[in-house]
Amino acid sequence: MTTSFVSRHPGAHDWAAAEGLAVDAVIDHLDPSIIAPGDVVIGSLPVNLAAEVCARGGRYLNLSLDLPASLRGVELTAQQMRDCGARVEEYRVIRCF
Repeated sequence: MTTSFVSRHPGAHDWAAAEGLAVDAVIDHLDPSIIAPGDVVIGSLPVNLAAEVCARGGRYLNLSLDLPASLRGVELTAQQMRDCGARVEEYRVIRCF
């Protein structure tokens, strides 16, 4: 079982480290083909990738923020993420055919 933190943002990496998230790998991009049953993926993934993680037997923990419009598109610091209520929330995502 592997826990991966997926983000290309340095502030998110800093936030995860400061929060003490126990991860095996910090990666910029997820290749869902590497997910095995029981793996955990933490990040803000597009819904189709989150669904694939779940379909492969992995757990998806979304990095959620209450982001005001004024901060959209801004590279956030760890403190700004905390100020926006950064948290990890588990979701089970399924693709409906």
